[in-house]
Amino acid sequence: MEQLHSDVDGGDGKVKYVLSGEGAASIFTIDENTGDIHATKRLDREAQAYYTLQAQAVDRVTNQPVEPRSEFVVKVQDINDNEPKFLDGPYMAGVPEMSPLGTMVVQVAATDADDPTYGNSARVIYSIIHGQPYFSVEPRTGIIRTALPNMDRETRDQYVLVIQAKDMVGQMGGLSGTTSVTVTLTDVNDNPPRFTHKNYQNTVLESLPVHSVVARVKAADADVGPNAEMDYRLMDGDYLGLFNISTDEETQEGVIVLLKPLDFETKSSFSLRIEATNRNIDSNFLSVGPFSDLAVVKLTVEDVNEPPVFSTPLLKMVVSEDARMGTSIGRVSAHDPDSTNSGIRYSIDRNTDLERFFNVDALSGVISTAKPLDREANSVHNLTLLAIESQDPTQIGKGIALITVLDINDNAPVFAIDYETLLCENAMPGQLIQTISAVDKDEPPSGHRFYFSLASPVAGNLNFTLRDNKDNTASILTKRGGFRRREQPVYRLPVLIVDSGSPALSSTNTLALRVCDCDADGVAMSCGAVAYTATGLSTGALLAILGCILTLLIMVLLIVTMRGRRKTPLILEEERDIRENIVRYDDEGGGEEDTEAFDMVALRNLNAMHADLGAALRGGGGGDPKARRDVTPDTPTFFRYPPPQQQASSGGSSRRPAAFKSLPDHVVFREFIWDRLKVADVDPSAPPYDSLQTYAFEGSGSVAESLSSLESLSSDSEHSYDYLSNWGPRFKKLADLYGNGDAAAASSVSVFS
Repeated sequence: MEQLHSDVDGGDGKVKYVLSGEGAASIFTIDENTGDIHATKRLDREAQAYYTLQAQAVDRVTNQPVEPRSEFVVKVQDINDNEPKFLDGPYMAGVPEMSPLGTMVVQVAATDADDPTYGNSARVIYSIIHGQPYFSVEPRTGIIRTALPNMDRETRDQYVLVIQAKDMVGQMGGLSGTTSVTVTLTDVNDNPPRFTHKNYQNTVLESLPVHSVVARVKAADADVGPNAEMDYRLMDGDYLGLFNISTDEETQEGVIVLLKPLDFETKSSFSLRIEATNRNIDSNFLSVGPFSDLAVVKLTVEDVNEPPVFSTPLLKMVVSEDARMGTSIGRVSAHDPDSTNSGIRYSIDRNTDLERFFNVDALSGVISTAKPLDREANSVHNLTLLAIESQDPTQIGKGIALITVLDINDNAPVFAIDYETLLCENAMPGQLIQTISAVDKDEPPSGHRFYFSLASPVAGNLNFTLRDNKDNTASILTKRGGFRRREQPVYRLPVLIVDSGSPALSSTNTLALRVCDCDADGVAMSCGAVAYTATGLSTGALLAILGCILTLLIMVLLIVTMRGRRKTPLILEEERDIRENIVRYDDEGGGEEDTEAFDMVALRNLNAMHADLGAALRGGGGGDPKARRDVTPDTPTFFRYPPPQQQASSGGSSRRPAAFKSLPDHVVFREFIWDRLKVADVDPSAPPYDSLQTYAFEGSGSVAESLSSLESLSSDSEHSYDYLSNWGPRFKKLADLYGNGDAAAASSVSVFS
């Protein structure tokens, strides 16, 4: 790169050169003998264009400088090693459709990292590689313009351009870069709306509800967005006020809506003229044509069976309160709007006349009273009337009848309130002690007018007088003084009240005046007792009743608590069997193994058990076998006396064994029983729990089967039981049953008690 030389350097090798600064030893090195500076790496001007270095000559032995440090700058010379780059690419741009030639679309820009001040390495020229002939680009500015006029968005709405930027002013050998530009043609309102059909047909039911959609129409518009928005309107015609049309903002359809009910009998078809107009019109494209279109929608009304219609939907009637049952009030009328003009029957919706005050004639529609009326209870009756087609009862028309009950004078006036009048003992003659008023349930048209007077029995009394104030009130005055409650604690004054009705009604109301001891200001201190009191309970009685109720509640609570603590019985009362010798066990687990239970296998196999028992008996006294510990005998079990054949074979008589001939019958029988019991106790195959048992029939399906299935210990089925008659009167019944050679009963079992 460069060579440094010091004047002190005599070429004898005593001086060496040292380099320091930016990139020293890493990028730049110096030959310490000659002072030549070398670059050890490729330099990139775009990374660093300048390096500042310091060089110095020092003594090789002492390393002491022989000259001052000198500084120099290394400038990196640029070469064309960077292509132009579009830092903002790729580009998206838009231009209105139908734009004139040369309309600017967008400007692109490319940058070159090379030194713009040195040569043409950074001078860029733009060109269009793809996108002609629709667009062009200015070489030096990069502005893209339309190259064709009147490009139509409806034909093609998007173009993709490829723009190239090349340095060296576009000369050969220059570097280049490209970017893409997507140009979208934006819409303008250059297409008027047009109906796809000039005439539309639609059918609508006569019963279509108001505000329902009748039909939808749409005018096509190739534009989009606001340019495709349009308004619809109905042209003049006799259907105005019956239909309306509005725009569905989502679909831009014209929605025809019914405003009033249709009537097939009045008009069965309509022809609607509809105009569609663009909402946003561009004045630059008025030459294209009118931005509106017309169409005709023909509506045909289909007849449906309509319910009857009342001639007057709201009918007002009046009836006198004293009208008799069956009095005619008025008449309602309804007609069938259909051409069939079906017959009509009338009725009252009883939900509006629960007490059935009125009736309506089913054929004539005459409304009449069904029971006496009371204006004071209900002055206006709101009835819903039903008109039902005779041919189709599902068609029901409704009307309203407001029946006002006219008042008659049928209630006498009475005191407005229950007066409690106090009379001081020191009252003076002519003193006002009470002002009374009256009320009347009736409502005369001209208002109430009441007349007050004392009833005839007390009209001339010497104690009190009544003054009618002519304003529906009256004043009670004293005639004398010196009242004493000890002499008479209470005075009763009957007051006659007469109304102004025709005929006039009156009532006598009693005013009770209690004589009281009053202070100087006329405040009552103590008064005489009233002769009678209102029906009711005193405070003490109410407290006593309340105490009784609380006591009962506490007792009930205690009973419920105690019952809740009682243990639930293992066997409920309703589950107990009426037979006390049969117990139902529901608990099938949870206990230890029962070693004392019945041997069900032995009970089922009685034949084998009897065979083993017979062998034991025949074996005789071969030693005393070990007694069973799992058998708990209660009483001697059942047995059968040996039959005569066995007795004969053993050397005995035909009636009893030889060993027992000299003993009484009962002794022989007892000894025989005990012998058999001893054998059973030591027999391991004997039925468990040998004891006296009472068996009753427990139904089919018993595990142990019926005792009638048990056979005799002997295998012989033919025996003679005549010997039973010799056993005494106790066995007479058995002798009668089994004697006389009745071998058929040989298998029976005798049970002794």
